[in-house]
Amino acid sequence: MADAATEFLLNNLADLVKEHYNKIKDAKGNIEKLQRDLGLFQAFLRDTVKRRKEEDVVKNMVKEIHDIVYEIEDIIDVYVTKTVDTNHKRFLRFFKKSADLHNVATRVEGISGRVADLRAEIKLPSITQDADEKPEPRPPRLKDVVGFEDVMEELKDRLKQDTDYFDVISLIGMFGLGKTTLAWKVFNDPDISFKFTTRIWLTVSQKFTQRELFLNILKHLNGTLDERTLSKEVHELAEIVTEYLKRGRFLIVIDDVWTAEDWRKLSEALPSDNASGKVLITSRHEEVGKVASKPRRHYNLRNFKFEESWELFRLEALGTLVCPTELVDVGKIIARNCDGLPLAIVVIGGILAKSSSTNINTKRKEWDKVSKDVISYLSEKDKSQRMQKFISLSYDNLPYHLRACFLYLGLFPEDYEIPVSRLIRMWIAEGFIPQKVDTLEETGEGYLEDLISRNLVKSVKFKPDGKVKTCQIHDTLRDFCRTEAEAENFLQEIKYQSEGEFVPSVSQIKTFRRLSIHSNCLEFIQSKPFGPRVRSFVCFSKDKCVVSAENSTKITAAFTLLRVLDVLPFKYDTIDSDLYKLIHMRYIALSFKLSILPSDFNQLSNIQTLIIATESDTLDVKADIWKMKHLRHFKTNASATLKPPKSEKDCAHELQTLGLISVESCTEELPKRAPNLKKLGIRGKLSLLFETRNVSFDNLGNMKHLGKMKLVNDATQEAERLHCLPRYDRFPSGLTSLTLCATSLSWDHISTLGSLKKIEVLKLKSRAFTGDIWKVEDGGFPTLQFLHIEETDLVFWKASSRNFPKLRSLVLKNCDKLREIPIELADIPSLQMLELSTCILANKFGKMIAAAKTKTKDSEFKLAIYPPVE
Repeated sequence: MADAATEFLLNNLADLVKEHYNKIKDAKGNIEKLQRDLGLFQAFLRDTVKRRKEEDVVKNMVKEIHDIVYEIEDIIDVYVTKTVDTNHKRFLRFFKKSADLHNVATRVEGISGRVADLRAEIKLPSITQDADEKPEPRPPRLKDVVGFEDVMEELKDRLKQDTDYFDVISLIGMFGLGKTTLAWKVFNDPDISFKFTTRIWLTVSQKFTQRELFLNILKHLNGTLDERTLSKEVHELAEIVTEYLKRGRFLIVIDDVWTAEDWRKLSEALPSDNASGKVLITSRHEEVGKVASKPRRHYNLRNFKFEESWELFRLEALGTLVCPTELVDVGKIIARNCDGLPLAIVVIGGILAKSSSTNINTKRKEWDKVSKDVISYLSEKDKSQRMQKFISLSYDNLPYHLRACFLYLGLFPEDYEIPVSRLIRMWIAEGFIPQKVDTLEETGEGYLEDLISRNLVKSVKFKPDGKVKTCQIHDTLRDFCRTEAEAENFLQEIKYQSEGEFVPSVSQIKTFRRLSIHSNCLEFIQSKPFGPRVRSFVCFSKDKCVVSAENSTKITAAFTLLRVLDVLPFKYDTIDSDLYKLIHMRYIALSFKLSILPSDFNQLSNIQTLIIATESDTLDVKADIWKMKHLRHFKTNASATLKPPKSEKDCAHELQTLGLISVESCTEELPKRAPNLKKLGIRGKLSLLFETRNVSFDNLGNMKHLGKMKLVNDATQEAERLHCLPRYDRFPSGLTSLTLCATSLSWDHISTLGSLKKIEVLKLKSRAFTGDIWKVEDGGFPTLQFLHIEETDLVFWKASSRNFPKLRSLVLKNCDKLREIPIELADIPSLQMLELSTCILANKFGKMIAAAKTKTKDSEFKLAIYPPVE
């Protein structure tokens, strides 16, 4: 969209002149003039966000700006590309007929004059310098999801009933009615979580496969999936799932089943003879309920009653049930006209919640305007179209800076759980987030929180510090994003049809600026696509595919102006040399078989995020990351040995994430070269790190901003075995999160970690500590909030609530020898979650803790046990 492209150009034109001055000095005057004119365009776009659909003269001018800004973006990127590489003949031939920079600057100047005239004509306010909009804090929300209390109790009663048959309950209703929200509320209800300690939530997309769903169930039950399981046939996976579920009590919620045939495929893995198991499914289609809910009838979910609509509307618009007298009458009109659809209510409520006005008369005018818009949509007989107009109203009220971020969500697959860190890094690479006082990542988090508070995005999982870890977008909202974005060539999903064709066809992708593909990726690449304007190419395929040297060349030849290349499902045999000529690249996620990261990666001078997955245990980084001045995140699964800096001036000031790196790379130079590092992962022989001078753990103590650390031990011989941890005062002073893997230390040494003053998250994996007994010392872990212990031979764990006074979550996985969990942990007021996976002997203690929590009426506490128990 023009808004995002204009923002990106303005943020980057100055850097472009500075970095490529010798190559483009003849165009410097034109670029400086473009900067001034683009500033006028930006102000006009900001000031007319809410008037574009109402006034044709504004809409037409926005379209003209849209076209010219995209053209400028293309010409400038092509201009720089030509100075670096002239071998992309097909690409250069495509842009040969485009206007040169001088001609387009002249056209821009003419449009700029007409924009200024139009500003005066339609009486826009004077342009100000502080146009940035900051998200207003949302009023505090009541925790409970409102509405459907009668349906909720009926579903709970049904689930708690003992039957002599395998009971499948179907909840049927149209989109936007609140099926998923209601099912989620049931799923997390304290009574239900106490009765069903094994609970699994599954979301089914229209294009699901049995394999992915069965593997998803097994991952819940086992925690991990080994290669043997991943290689099994679908019928074998179904048998394994059935074997796990055929005894014991469990609840599986399957959200959004589309057809009766889909249900038949899903049910192949469900144990029809286990009367202790329950399944709750949601669907839009009554036929699904008729087939699945036998012998009992399915539930047809009703629309909200007016009282429920009014209650939800107040919570969403005001954050409280208390409504000012002046707003009651218009508020009730809006609530009534939302047609009893909870999705419509939360979307409209989200618009009004972001009002910054404190004057009640001004707020009344805003509510009156929204009310009129809602009433005008009631004439639309098609309810799906009516819902689209509600969403469009919310989109039209989005602040300028959030519009591109919201539409970008259409890039992700249906029902996809989006990692927040990945999303924000992609937003940054696209130029959607301007540099402000906060870091780019902190600004991105604020943008996401704003979208969540407007009910346009749903938070799914949270980090131990309370920040959103993954998010999701409702499929109706996703459809809106895709429709709106495709109309402006902002993004396009490439779909594979059963006839063997892609939609849109390979020949039609020349106009699109972002592409995502979810399946049949190799066939797409082999068809020799050509997207000269594409800035993002993202693959979400669940199937891995090997990319030969020939196909690797086709990717780089297809997308010369890429900024984002996220293709982890592709496994590269070799890296095509033309990849290094994609000089606009800012975000790369690659998977390959190599053990070397070539020095040619230094040619990617704009790279911000570099993610490398490799089959090798080690990665020799020939590229000099200290010269990558824009690099913010370098991540790999291997032990990466970094190239020493050549000059005192080489410093990665913007680097925030680094790992996994080798022990040998942890020299005294590291804090100097990465002074603002926040996350560090180290993999190798940790005894060398803890016990030698040249490569010393003490070097990390000077990293003032380091808050998160992961240490993975690769020792293979007894002589390399760790004997102890460094003293607590040798750890970075700001450390809040620590992960240890395969360190095989005695439990006697864990007290060192309890002395870390700020530690909140502790993850102990792959026999981090070994031995029969862990008796927690008196000091304990006074600041710890999240404890994860995985794969240990621990038998007896002795502790009291005083040892973990702030603990909120406890996760125990594959602790098959553990006989008991300290029952005293139930006395920790803050403890809200206990998850046990393959801890068969300790399961009964988990239930005892849950029972004790229930007696104290702690409704927040959740117990999860996998696999199901009798």
